[in-house]
Amino acid sequence: MDRKTPAQRFAAKVDPYGPLPLIRGVLGPCHLWTGSLNDKGYGTFWADGHTVKAHRYAYEQAIGPIPDGLEVDHRCRRRNCVASHHLDAVTHRVNVLRSTNHVARRAAVTRCPTGHPYDDANTYRAPNGTRKCRSCKNAQARTARAAKRASQLAAVTLTRSRTDHHRAQAA
Repeated sequence: MDRKTPAQRFAAKVDPYGPLPLIRGVLGPCHLWTGSLNDKGYGTFWADGHTVKAHRYAYEQAIGPIPDGLEVDHRCRRRNCVASHHLDAVTHRVNVLRSTNHVARRAAVTRCPTGHPYDDANTYRAPNGTRKCRSCKNAQARTARAAKRASQLAAVTLTRSRTDHHRAQAA
């Protein structure tokens, strides 16, 4: 009995007539992985004595080794797609920013909630890494200083009421 090569076993688990990509600009249908999927929806494949992600295996077979510091991004946004022309080796930051998660949505915002631009002059990074608007922060600090100053001013209290003074004059 002839033993199949990893490439033959891989090809047997690919449906090349999948749906069109979820994003514009990516041509051709997705090649869907019909083999096993991990808990996050990525295809898994047994090759060279260990389990590998199917999209990484497809990229390495079609294009070559994945450069150090890069990861394979699904440009079509389908985790079980193994079409080599839908895969791209990018940095983790680019991969995250291409997605539709909350990090990418926040990074796409160019103005603070009050309308000030997030640019180099008006933006600073908080200790937790989030962007903050300098204009709004300065306005908030001015308001807080004014409130503190107002509370520190001595309040004028009357020792006797005006009505008592008028009664004394009338008598």
